Amino acid sequence: MHTALTELSDSVAAIVEAVSASTVRISARPRFASTGVVWAPGIVVTADHTIQSEEIGVRLPDGREAQATVAGRDRATDIAVLRVESDLAPPRLGDSNALKAGQLAIAAGRSEQGVTAAMGIVSTAGGAWRTWRGGLIDRFVRLDVALYPSSSGAAVAGADGAVSGIATSGLSRTSSILIPRTTVDLVVEELLRRGRISRGYLGVGLQPVPIPEHLKNKLALSQDGGVIVLTIEPGGPADEAGLTIGDVLLELKGQPVADTDDMQSALSKAPVGAEVEVRVLRGGESKQVTLKVGEKPRKE
Repeated sequence: MHTALTELSDSVAAIVEAVSASTVRISARPRFASTGVVWAPGIVVTADHTIQSEEIGVRLPDGREAQATVAGRDRATDIAVLRVESDLAPPRLGDSNALKAGQLAIAAGRSEQGVTAAMGIVSTAGGAWRTWRGGLIDRFVRLDVALYPSSSGAAVAGADGAVSGIATSGLSRTSSILIPRTTVDLVVEELLRRGRISRGYLGVGLQPVPIPEHLKNKLALSQDGGVIVLTIEPGGPADEAGLTIGDVLLELKGQPVADTDDMQSALSKAPVGAEVEVRVLRGGESKQVTLKVGEKPRKE
């Protein structure tokens, strides 16, 4: 008997079949494989935390075996970009900015046994956020989708069959997270161009502090707090610019910084090597300091 339920079942199966044609199985860690998504001809994207070996094996949808090489990886956003010789086409990509809580989410991956599928909903669709490793993700999208061990890196499609990003279990201990297409596009572009993601840093340890009311009135400040310098790395950008321990940073590039998230947000908009103006509260007076943004050291 043909019912609405069978139509839904057939539609989901058709989406999984179409999307999985652009996915590959990746063998680069003990015990479990992971999934990669063809993002462009010869380019596969996967979850970085699953790449734990220099030897990366790939099984294509038709069963052929191939070897992959790393084009670049970014632990902070959990994205790895691989080069794989294949004739596979990327899936139809959707608009990750249009995702809403409650929409269907279908994760299509690959395991040793073949295609895997899981369906749930988008449980949260918020704004930009920073991962625990400091990477900037365009949107916080939590999935109410159970990811199998091999499903990190799986393509996530909506009810229209368009892929809005890749799934990962590497950015949260409690839930599946979508790395949105907008973030994947940006990271892939820079990794293919430079082989790494450059992130700016000041070379300081910071902590939020409130600003006394009399100083707010004296300096005509609209914000209630800033970030106080607790440590300075010798030879770092802040040290070179003459910042001292006890300085309270109020603005970076004209953007108020009331806490460390504000600082990271402002710093993400300043390219490495750029000279930026920093407004500092020192000894009860406001000062302007010019600082050259350094490149955050990479931890291998």
